[in-house]
Amino acid sequence: MSNPLTEDYLRWLIPQIRDVEQSPTYWDLFRTMFEKEFEWFVPNDDNRLQDGLELREEYCHDNHIRYGSLNYLGPACFLEVLIGLSRRMEFAAGGSARGWAWHFVENLELSRMTDPLTRRKQRKVDEILDTAIHRTYTPDGVGGFFPLAWPDEDQTQKEIWYQMAAYINELNPDH
Repeated sequence: MSNPLTEDYLRWLIPQIRDVEQSPTYWDLFRTMFEKEFEWFVPNDDNRLQDGLELREEYCHDNHIRYGSLNYLGPACFLEVLIGLSRRMEFAAGGSARGWAWHFVENLELSRMTDPLTRRKQRKVDEILDTAIHRTYTPDGVGGFFPLAWPDEDQTQKEIWYQMAAYINELNPDH
């Protein structure tokens, strides 16, 4: 990633997950998430990718850069989708987007992947991201963004939006 604009955009995204001043650091993890394309397989999950892509527009607006300046990045990445989901959770369930973003990192069991990422840790991160993207997590959602204690149906087949709604209902049944 040698493009200064790409680097600046990544530095803009990371504080939306975690305070960059905190220890331990997760730069390697976040960079890996940034470099990993998020593919969708279930109808309407492309909406979650669009949420991620809207972050690029926001970044351009905030930095007075021409819209579309980040189009060369291609499809939405895992990191963008995670941040987009955290903003949806903030709106739907309260709390802070940053808090929800970190919550998802913990749900995915990525919080143990501190810097530096050794080859072994890098392989584990890649495996975790692939599991979430390709929906090879368990039917109750364990291994994905939204693990459930009492799922009504196979979460691997449900649109991410409805997985999120079920997760919110489990966290706060009176919501």
